[in-house]
Amino acid sequence: MPGREALPSTLRRSPEKAQRTWEKAHDSAVETYGEGERSHRTAFAAVKHQYEKVGDHWESKGRKGPSDRQAAGGGPQRRAATAGGVDANATKDHLMRVARKLDVPGRSSMTKPELVKAIEKANNRATTKAREKKR
Repeated sequence: MPGREALPSTLRRSPEKAQRTWEKAHDSAVETYGEGERSHRTAFAAVKHQYEKVGDHWESKGRKGPSDRQAAGGGPQRRAATAGGVDANATKDHLMRVARKLDVPGRSSMTKPELVKAIEKANNRATTKAREKKR
């Protein structure tokens, strides 16, 4: 299935460049691994290198690089928890700005790992809400 047809809803609400990144990585991965979960994970890894999930869409990180320990470690043989599109390697100041944008309650007293989890939850809620709204 071509990347454009398999494009997740969060990316449909994202910048065109993020969509093209996902599509190209997905199509290349399908040629290598075949259609399925591995191709989707590969495509999301490419997106996470330049974008972070904010609410129900993806925004540019302003820098390139891995977004969490799993992305930094690479390879399917070494599994680590992912941050669900949150740029866990960002500064605490950046995470505070994202949490403020998402109106995360209690953010001012949170540690960096707590902010990452709270942002991930807020992102999931926003994505669920956007998908329900579309129905």
